[in-house]
Amino acid sequence: MFPNLGEFNLVRKILENRAEFVEQSPHFKGWLDVGDDCAIFDGWLVTKDLSVENTHFRLDWSSPEQAVEKHIVSNVSDISAMGGRPRFALFGLCVNKNWSAETRDRVVKAVSEGFARRGIALIGGDTVSGDEGAFSTTLLGELVTDTVLLRSAAKPDESVYVSGTLGKSAAGLWILMNKPQDKDKFASLVEYHLCPAIKEDFGARLVDAGVEGAAMDISDGLSSELNHLALSSGVGMEIEEDLLPIDPEVRKMAEFYGLDAMDFALNGGEEYELLFTTSYKNDIFQKELSSFGVHRVGSVTAGNQVRMVRQNGEKQIIKAQAWSHL
Repeated sequence: MFPNLGEFNLVRKILENRAEFVEQSPHFKGWLDVGDDCAIFDGWLVTKDLSVENTHFRLDWSSPEQAVEKHIVSNVSDISAMGGRPRFALFGLCVNKNWSAETRDRVVKAVSEGFARRGIALIGGDTVSGDEGAFSTTLLGELVTDTVLLRSAAKPDESVYVSGTLGKSAAGLWILMNKPQDKDKFASLVEYHLCPAIKEDFGARLVDAGVEGAAMDISDGLSSELNHLALSSGVGMEIEEDLLPIDPEVRKMAEFYGLDAMDFALNGGEEYELLFTTSYKNDIFQKELSSFGVHRVGSVTAGNQVRMVRQNGEKQIIKAQAWSHL
């Protein structure tokens, strides 16, 4: 049976040592309806993500701390993709009735510390119990300049960039599902899938450097996000195979098992790196690229096709291979 410690005590533990509640409105006002990584109302960037046990996380694979961190990252990456920084959160927790008291306490502690460590103040939420655990966060952020990175802002002749390397999460998931006995052999890939570490202020640093363009986080796979950006902006995109930053460990893993590393890089979900376009090329921007390990992968084109230029020069249509949440 689920130990009845009382909802009040559970909430109190979540709010222990929370980040400071700062009474300050966004400096940059604006409104944006549904369709991007975040909506905007009166200057507040707003996003919401759910993480459901045995769909987004499994506690026989990951620790409670890893599961919570992955959930928080999935929310923070949406704020980053718009060029903002997170400030406030409303958090919902469904406690699995079969979790041990230790597991429940570790989840609660990880929630409290995870938001506080990022300076995100918890301002409300709800707690329930059920047959499976679940985390739900509504995250509010603010823009650091008056520039918003929108999915609809890509223009022909801009360059297309990716922050970081690709394929890590999907490769880690493949190992857990198909070769769990080898999880220590490719520990960094498994760890990334269970608890992705991203450059959480990357979008804010881009707009700080003067970048204007389109952006979104890679949560459903690069092939899908390229098509999302192209469709939203009414443009085409041409990606060069030689430029795609497939993670070196993904290449090793794919070679070891006789798999296609490109499939992980193009179609793997839950990457949370940033895909963006820009024509901006001043010294500050180049410094950001260097310090953050950003890779140019292609160009925005006229038309509406998303293509990849293969090593032999052939141009191949990139179809959206969306990560399914249903």
